[in-house]
Amino acid sequence: MEDEDKAILTLQGRVKWFDPGKGFGFILADEGGSDILLHANVLRNFGQSSVADGASITVRVQKTPRGQQAVEVIGISPPSGVQLALSEEDGTDLEAYADLPLQPARVKWFDKDKGFGFANAFGRPEDVFIHIEVLRVSGFADLQAGEAVCLRIIEGKRGQMAVQVVSWESALRR
Repeated sequence: MEDEDKAILTLQGRVKWFDPGKGFGFILADEGGSDILLHANVLRNFGQSSVADGASITVRVQKTPRGQQAVEVIGISPPSGVQLALSEEDGTDLEAYADLPLQPARVKWFDKDKGFGFANAFGRPEDVFIHIEVLRVSGFADLQAGEAVCLRIIEGKRGQMAVQVVSWESALRR
């Protein structure tokens, strides 16, 4: 029985919710069953400090006496059906920007309540604007000051703006 408890399964599911302040959240497995605990440390090992509600996630899971718990994040995809609106009349899929290079950056600050923040891209003197919707379509819920990320950047009406955010570790794996 102990060997069964230590067995690790790979499952796919959707993020039910994740609260960076509390340090945990839950995943609903595609195959059903009880919620799967997702601890902030497991998410950080993947290279992200947050994940958007509804994001598709692939995890390695272990059964514990208190239920199923994610022990490793394999991959995260943005919530399905979400499009990036760069202006009121524009609904754009991230695929439109797939050819832009990923540029290393560090988050200067991000305020979830205000819905935006800024990052410093390495080798660029100007700040890069990051809108909360860009985070959502990138699979994030929030960013922390000092967090290392990679950005796809375009020239917006008011300057440099991110159209995609990728975790540093995820970008290194690409």
